Amino acid sequence: MSWRFDETYIRVGGKSRYLWRAVDQRGQLVDFRLTARTDVRAVRAFLKQASENARLYQPHTITTDKAHSYARVISEMNRFELPGEGILHINRKWENNRIESDHAALKKLLTPMRGFKSRSSAKATLRGIKAIRTIKHGHVHGKYPGVTDEIRFAESLFSLAA
Repeated sequence: MSWRFDETYIRVGGKSRYLWRAVDQRGQLVDFRLTARTDVRAVRAFLKQASENARLYQPHTITTDKAHSYARVISEMNRFELPGEGILHINRKWENNRIESDHAALKKLLTPMRGFKSRSSAKATLRGIKAIRTIKHGHVHGKYPGVTDEIRFAESLFSLAA
């Protein structure tokens, strides 16, 4: 399994916040996190969160942009692994296009909103967008392509929650 990591910025409370996202090789969102900075601590926290969230689906390779903080944290994670058993880090310029284009699609949805007023509203909205996009891209069991099946699937989810 391979993951792609990247960060982009969004407006929260009138300030720029960094939205960290990880997607797998099929384009399914693994996890996201909002932080105020893009330092090693933020990368470490996000990698830990994503790994805990996807317990059974740990990556063999992680593709990132050329940010040095990714390389440092991944090498820290591999420090106690046997040679050849750690996570392979790929940091080539064009290898991360899948998540970059996903950022563009997300920003297209968020631009008319002109940001969020609070961090909690940003997280809730991003979770909702994640759920809708997961359904739309067919990354759920028991869903077939087409608008009518999307409606049927959403109705079944809400009837289960009631």
